[in-house]
Amino acid sequence: MLYTNIAVAEKYDYLEDKFRLAYKWLRETDLAATPVGNYPIAEGIRAMVQEYTTVPENEKRFETHVKFFDIQYLVSGEEKIGICKREDLKATEENEEKDLFFYEAPELAGEILLRAGDMVVVAPEDAHRPGCIAGKAMPVKKVVVKIFV
Repeated sequence: MLYTNIAVAEKYDYLEDKFRLAYKWLRETDLAATPVGNYPIAEGIRAMVQEYTTVPENEKRFETHVKFFDIQYLVSGEEKIGICKREDLKATEENEEKDLFFYEAPELAGEILLRAGDMVVVAPEDAHRPGCIAGKAMPVKKVVVKIFV
């Protein structure tokens, strides 16, 4: 699945070599056995393996990144990710050094349900709220691949 707006659909090549390398790494790595941590994949591509328990959406914030795409890939469990356009959101915290920007929740936003093996590709123009409960709180294992724009 890919979430984007037609205005930016041709801005990026979602099948350029960096994306292909990331997809290949996700397919060929035994992620269930990969410990939590950071893993370089290639120049401008790194993976972060995470484990956590999902929480109610009111405990999470919408976030964006300017320098990176996120490929959010669920290894195990279920989680809901809020998604909306970054434009018109009101910023609440900005950390340029970490390329992490937080926003107030909009009145309306979409949701994506991720189950084991599912992923969503999030562009810099997309705000996302990961780690939310999908039905009930549960432990998840997730890989977030960061692709430098």
